[in-house]
Amino acid sequence: MHAQRWHGHAMRKRVAALAGCTALVLSLTATATAQADSRDLGRQTLGAKDGWGSYGTGTTGGAAADAEHVYTVTTWAQFKAALAAGGSAPKIIKVKGTIDAVSEGCDAFAAPGYDFAAYLKKYAPETWGRDKDLSGEPADSPEGLRRASADNQDETIKAGVPANTTIIGIGKNAGFKGASLQIKGVDNVIVRNLTFESPLDCFPQWDPTDTSTGAWNSEYDTAVVYGSTHVWMDHNTFTDGSHPDSKAPTYFGALYQQHDGELDIVRGSNYVTASWNVFADHDKTLMIGNSDSESTAVGDRGKLKVTLHHNLFRNVIERAPRVRFGQVDSYNNHFVTGQDYVYSFGIGKESRLVAEHNAFTLPNGVSPAKILKKWMEAPVTATNNYVNGKKTDLIAVHNAEIPGETLQSDAGWTPTLRTKADPAKAVPGIVDHRAGAGRIC
Repeated sequence: MHAQRWHGHAMRKRVAALAGCTALVLSLTATATAQADSRDLGRQTLGAKDGWGSYGTGTTGGAAADAEHVYTVTTWAQFKAALAAGGSAPKIIKVKGTIDAVSEGCDAFAAPGYDFAAYLKKYAPETWGRDKDLSGEPADSPEGLRRASADNQDETIKAGVPANTTIIGIGKNAGFKGASLQIKGVDNVIVRNLTFESPLDCFPQWDPTDTSTGAWNSEYDTAVVYGSTHVWMDHNTFTDGSHPDSKAPTYFGALYQQHDGELDIVRGSNYVTASWNVFADHDKTLMIGNSDSESTAVGDRGKLKVTLHHNLFRNVIERAPRVRFGQVDSYNNHFVTGQDYVYSFGIGKESRLVAEHNAFTLPNGVSPAKILKKWMEAPVTATNNYVNGKKTDLIAVHNAEIPGETLQSDAGWTPTLRTKADPAKAVPGIVDHRAGAGRIC
């Protein structure tokens, strides 16, 4: 009897541990085949009621792939070939190790005759000025050669993801450097267990007219969901890696910015769940809806429904996320900021953001009034959030300290697609230990 009690106790502990893992629920009466399938990460699907990505037909990615459409890749060429194979038939692509999309370096993309020193000399503000951009420069000019070089990089590092695809990292050290995943105009995609080092724009463009002092503008989001539906981004790590902005030089008095967003969800995309990811050491991190004016033309109204839960935003400066139009549910996320923090939630045009049960860890001297940023008039629900372990009314503190940007409360809808909302005070301990690549069950 003693042995039986011990065995039953051990079994209950094991089942409880498994139940805490995302999208992995094993029944004690399940068959061996069912248990084997549930442990194959490539076959896992987004669980019922797990955010907007579960709405309607749900998100299954390539779970139904036959053996001929399961690939293991170790190089960028193999990865792009696997994406192209089989069209939109269900497929699973298993990524082994770190794949570098720019292994030959930036010089490999440079057009003949391109010279950065010549570019700096030609467009220096003291000679070019600050009242005219570079759009009219001919093909043989330094700017024209920069454009040609940028086109070469664009063609190389962007990878289009087809419908009904699962991309999954094998083990704890799988991922990409310098790649830009393009989930564009498709349905039913899963991306999990990958570390992404943000692509480095080798050829940023100088725009003398951007702000009063000019700015360097870069391309290439790490991952962009563009006009797509039913997407699940889970247990990934997004970071600037070995090229943080803090190490970037300045030219013409402006930061030589070589990064864009880590994850953008734009142009009529819908039904997206981003869960248990780490977004780290980045400036403009996550954007939902890309434009106040262009978005209406592609039908953003009624779309851009996104759930963000159990993500860690560590040392990101802004856009976590910035929202336009969408019904966005952000709960159980942990935000750990530095002194250069600007804001977390950007309240944009016609947005309907619900931000609940989140935890914020702010350094001394950084006010919780900065957590919400009003860009345009739109109501927001922000309840049961904790700042440095203390329950804080984010709207009240914002309105008290920034009365010129008064926010309205009540986004006008109540999220129902949640598996479980953990207590906000427990979120740092839960999320910090379980979010990100290499921590998937």
